Amino acid sequence: MDQIIFHIDVNSAFLSWTAVKRLREGSTVDIRDIPCIIGGDKASRHGIVLAKSIPAKKYGIVTGEPVTDALKKCPSLEMFPPEHHYYHEESAKFISLIKEYTPDIEQVSVDECYLDFTGISSRFESPIQAATIIKDRIKKELGFTVNVGISDKKVLAKMASDFEKPDKIHTLYSYEIEQKMWPLPIEDLFMAGKSTVETLHRIGIMNVGQLAKTPKEILTYHLKSHGETLWNFANGIDDSGVNTEREELKGIGNSTTLSEDVVLADDAKKVLLYLSDKVAARMREAKQKAFVVCVEIKYSDFSKNSRQITLDEPLRTGRQIYECSCRLFDELWNHKPIRLLGVRTTKLVGEDEPEQLSLFNLINESNMPGGTKEAEGKTYQLPSKEKLEKLETAIDGIRKKYGNDAISRASMLKEDKRKDESEDK
Repeated sequence: MDQIIFHIDVNSAFLSWTAVKRLREGSTVDIRDIPCIIGGDKASRHGIVLAKSIPAKKYGIVTGEPVTDALKKCPSLEMFPPEHHYYHEESAKFISLIKEYTPDIEQVSVDECYLDFTGISSRFESPIQAATIIKDRIKKELGFTVNVGISDKKVLAKMASDFEKPDKIHTLYSYEIEQKMWPLPIEDLFMAGKSTVETLHRIGIMNVGQLAKTPKEILTYHLKSHGETLWNFANGIDDSGVNTEREELKGIGNSTTLSEDVVLADDAKKVLLYLSDKVAARMREAKQKAFVVCVEIKYSDFSKNSRQITLDEPLRTGRQIYECSCRLFDELWNHKPIRLLGVRTTKLVGEDEPEQLSLFNLINESNMPGGTKEAEGKTYQLPSKEKLEKLETAIDGIRKKYGNDAISRASMLKEDKRKDESEDK
């Protein structure tokens, strides 16, 4: 039979997962049923909308807009901070349930995946029956809803899952695109961003069908290679399949959007310490070490700067990443108020990769873990790199068993007002 692909997408994932958690904890209000968003801080009115309820959408609230704008549209808007650790736990349950049906899955984010139905089609009466079973199990067992798009093309499955929501199944086979997809406004086409849509509108293209019928040469003239990509998508041309092999990680990073602008170096470095610990824990989980550390700063005026350092030997402890991050921060910061900080590691290698002994480190061993440090007139022996790795690995185990808040650095005991974002590439 021909290839059949599902695209399974959690409906308003962050809001749904927070709603489920609150209901499990005894709340009598399902925040999916009231004007509500995930993101930002209501007291400071900082941050952006990460997810919204359907009632909030009726007020014109959109994902990505500043919280201040959302509150103007709906002053009674309820707001809840994101809980990214919990979201990753719910995402793991979501993927685990789907893998009970087939291992042929490509996870593309925490809340969506592609499933190659072709190999398991004989077990079901139809693709719709299989999608219904999976969708209903997720709702019953995990407490949140998903949309499922079904097609013979990957991009069309993605488009189908974005049709009417929530808790729906839609098909968009190649023979259905003229009826179901061409009438859609151009902004609904996958990969048609805001600036692209503005360009297309200027040349008179308002819906997907008009784009599909426009000569490719005109689109590439205005949009370069992206114009050809959009033309292919509008015509249902996509030869890609479900990539079931996990790609090798090229980098691991964490960033945090601050509810209040940071103006002091000491405050910024506390955030860098927090982020360094997070990145190091995720590197250990992935069994990776890194040769490159990068720090990113986004200022209150939304300008950005970043800088990186390449090391002679790989690292994977939070302390090592933090020391590099502080050095980069001191070189990078222009003393403007900081809105976002990010720490990222790249050029990853396996944890068992042999390390070459560095002459530089032999000469400067007193500045590295395992050397000595003077403070208040006393000399202290610093722990070796091996001891640091063992200590941080033990902390990973405690957090995994008892929760991420089970053990914290003393400098992190103040109220946490960050919105964290993880990145694997």
